Amino acid sequence: MGRYDVRDRIASLDPVDDHLEIYRLSAGREFPWDYTRALEFALFRTYCVPSISKLLAATGEFRDRPQQRYDDTALLMAEIAAHGYDSPRGREALRVVNRAHGRYAITNDDMLYVLSTFVYDPIDWLERFGWRPLHPHERVAAFHYYREVGARMGIHDIPDTYQAFRNFKVDYEKANFVYTEDNRVVGTYTVDLFASWFPGFLRPAARLGVRSLLDERMLRAFGFDAAPRWLTVAAEAALKARARIVRHFPPRTRSVLAQQSRNRTYPGYPRGYSPADLGAPPPPPDLPGEFRHTRNRPAGNGYHPDHE
Repeated sequence: MGRYDVRDRIASLDPVDDHLEIYRLSAGREFPWDYTRALEFALFRTYCVPSISKLLAATGEFRDRPQQRYDDTALLMAEIAAHGYDSPRGREALRVVNRAHGRYAITNDDMLYVLSTFVYDPIDWLERFGWRPLHPHERVAAFHYYREVGARMGIHDIPDTYQAFRNFKVDYEKANFVYTEDNRVVGTYTVDLFASWFPGFLRPAARLGVRSLLDERMLRAFGFDAAPRWLTVAAEAALKARARIVRHFPPRTRSVLAQQSRNRTYPGYPRGYSPADLGAPPPPPDLPGEFRHTRNRPAGNGYHPDHE
């Protein structure tokens, strides 16, 4: 099998009708490491929105169980992609996601913004650090894939074109990336989580390394000091060097989606587990009422009863 055979297969598919297959090939075989890193930073990016970070701070989940919250999100989204959003495991994963979101008062715009980061942050990452250029079909397929996922999460008013959704994301960040103390607290918990994956003596360097990859708008929203310029240059150079090396690797013949057996919360996953075993516990009893979802709340908070 040639190094570019999967790309050629993607080029032969229709990015609208075959968006699920294209997304699986791209995320599961061509760029799995990059998609993982990009989606980590995509979620991190959403914590720059005060209404999102305020809710996360109030639940205490990022203070008490940051690794489990990370693993739940990564595994559930991988289940949906690996098996398809209308497959039995995919629908089960979506029910877990919808049940978790349905417990909280989340605006449709916040849900829509989070969805947009899942589309465009990996695309932006891969344009900088991918081992090959993305095929246009990969970009369009990612948009249509997450549009279908978003619809099944009860998110409404999803733009109907790739560029319109991109424009929504850009405008939303301009309007909503504002510093708050909750941003800083949740951002710090997340940086500490990333650093915890390294040996103790490397953790200060890892925290600095994470900051080196944040753009100026994110740094301001979190209230973080910028990393030294030389470190940013070195980090980007290292990622580009990795891409040049990976370019010469043999092609991956099997998808790694939903096969993260080395996750830290569910040993051996997916063996012995189903999507229903994942997910956050119920909200704490002292959660302020402003964050609690009620059935008489107007639709559009990301919760879809039909998918519970």
